[in-house]
Amino acid sequence: ASTKLLASYPKQLQEQILDYLFLPNFGASLQILKVEIGGDVQSTDGSEASHMHTAWEENYSRGYEWWLMVEAKKRNPDIKLYALAWGFPGWISPDKSNPYKNSSVLADYIVKWIAGARTYYSLEIDFIGIWNERDYNIGYIKTLRDVLDQRGFSNVLIIASDNGWGIASDVLKDPELASDVYAIGAHYPDTYSSTAAQKTGHLLWASEDYSTYNDEVGAGCWARTLNQNYVNGLMTATISWSLIASYYEGLPFYRDGLMTAAEPWSGHYVVNSPIWVSAHTTQFTSFGWKYLQHGSGVGKLPQGGSYVGLVNPTVGDLTIIIETMTHAHSHCVYSRIPAYTVLPQNITIVLGGRFASVSKLYVWYSQLSFNSTLDSMFVNKGAVEVVNGSVQLSLGLDEMYTLTTVSTGLKGSYPPPPESRPFPLPYSDDFEGYSLHQEPSNLAQQLGSFEVLQSGHNQFLRQMALSTPITWCGEDKMDKTLNIIGNSTWQDILIEVDFEFPVVNATTGVFVAARVNQAQCSKDAASGIYLFVTPEYNFILASNIARTAVITTGTLPHGGGWHRLSLFVQNQTAYLAYDEQPLVIVAGIPKTPLSGFVGIGTDNYGLADFDNLHIAGNEDGIKQMKKYFNQPLPRPLYFRPEHQ
Repeated sequence: ASTKLLASYPKQLQEQILDYLFLPNFGASLQILKVEIGGDVQSTDGSEASHMHTAWEENYSRGYEWWLMVEAKKRNPDIKLYALAWGFPGWISPDKSNPYKNSSVLADYIVKWIAGARTYYSLEIDFIGIWNERDYNIGYIKTLRDVLDQRGFSNVLIIASDNGWGIASDVLKDPELASDVYAIGAHYPDTYSSTAAQKTGHLLWASEDYSTYNDEVGAGCWARTLNQNYVNGLMTATISWSLIASYYEGLPFYRDGLMTAAEPWSGHYVVNSPIWVSAHTTQFTSFGWKYLQHGSGVGKLPQGGSYVGLVNPTVGDLTIIIETMTHAHSHCVYSRIPAYTVLPQNITIVLGGRFASVSKLYVWYSQLSFNSTLDSMFVNKGAVEVVNGSVQLSLGLDEMYTLTTVSTGLKGSYPPPPESRPFPLPYSDDFEGYSLHQEPSNLAQQLGSFEVLQSGHNQFLRQMALSTPITWCGEDKMDKTLNIIGNSTWQDILIEVDFEFPVVNATTGVFVAARVNQAQCSKDAASGIYLFVTPEYNFILASNIARTAVITTGTLPHGGGWHRLSLFVQNQTAYLAYDEQPLVIVAGIPKTPLSGFVGIGTDNYGLADFDNLHIAGNEDGIKQMKKYFNQPLPRPLYFRPEHQ
């Protein structure tokens, strides 16, 4: 769910961001796009919608991955598409920890998604995974291969198992499995592959890597990883999580992406250094190029650092990428590599064999700065002459060089984007104007699946998931759904929304919440102030989503149809209103958390409808509650800490 906010950016700025990611010879020039097959489950920074909430329906309009793949292909028709599921709707299996109970059901579900890509978007999926960072099942892999072949998708290749290297031992002893698996993909391998993996003879991929804050150290991590995944581990593909940090600040792993675009309301984005680190490789190679042999174009530098050479087997172009990242300045979040030393050094590159006739190499240079000076990123140094078959370089620390026969490199640029601004208040959304089955722009669902539907002339938001899913987060099996919006620093805040319980398959309750302080896999521990309403006309005010910390309860006026629920929190007081009538003022609500997102959701899996969402700050909240309660509200006094 790391691309959630990108889909809501103003069109012109969105196009610029997509160019930096995908347009060849402009920015990162990415060669593989890996997307999630949504399963209505939390997958790191949110949940993505399934194409089949239930066994009896299919819908290929949901979510933003289709749009993202189309945009990537529009810019680079040669980009490879790779899909993987993090979790699955509950109907797939009665065992919520095991989707493989009926392999044919799971294979049918996955292949329908692949078919949907072809049928509705003219997208051909190149690679398919098994289950992100969870157990693989050999029988399922074989069934998946059979179903793909039977339905006309023999071109779709299986990557297994998007976890560790453990599947290699099964590949070695099972010829059928070995035939069905195209490449072995491991996550965060720390630049090393296992002996068994290398013995398989399969392509080895770092099918998820990086996951590091995208500052200079993150760029150093990415530079070292891109080179040394092959130098140390013979991995020929390295895929960054995430593509782009386009999710709310305050969610886990903020800015763990190649660039940052987390403010669709302002249009602000940042082209971070990992974009240009990527360009050192991607702008001068393409899918199908071959690495040279160790000792003859691939290896470690004498005084630290590494180099790799790649060749185009068709036309004979050569690209050499050199990095001298120091240990302290290239630490990756999941790295366990022991300390090492890098020193300034002079090197000589000798070109022989088919490259003996090369007369010049185009040079691109980057230096990551850690002494308050500006980085030099992806600088065109022109061409260097090859004299007597060799080139000499003087290498410093934390540098990258690309030397290549490819002349088409370019550091693309656009005018500076708008300045950063906080989430705007007041904020309202009546859910009109959206395409049906889409997620609203700024609501970032954390569990469950919320989509825009229509009744008559009115559009509204419905929570769609009906049963506990097969989750990716082991601890995230609490029977709740949650959708957040806004700013993790909000303290005194008003949230109002209309809601209705559908007649069939309704949830046992809905809620609005303020100061929501947890999401991702710790969503079930989320504290805040939660106002629940049940179909039995009861309300519950609680300080956590689990409702194990109840503050107060009460009854509501009876009556079906749409109702309006209002919650205003100010300091340690909560004001509750229902259908614009006062319910209760609750003093002494918990002091912590002091701040958090605004949220809406359901008390269990089941249908619930929402409309006319309204969020406002302290001053507007006071005015609204004064109107509802027909009495003045105390204005909070704010003091500097030293004057309290």
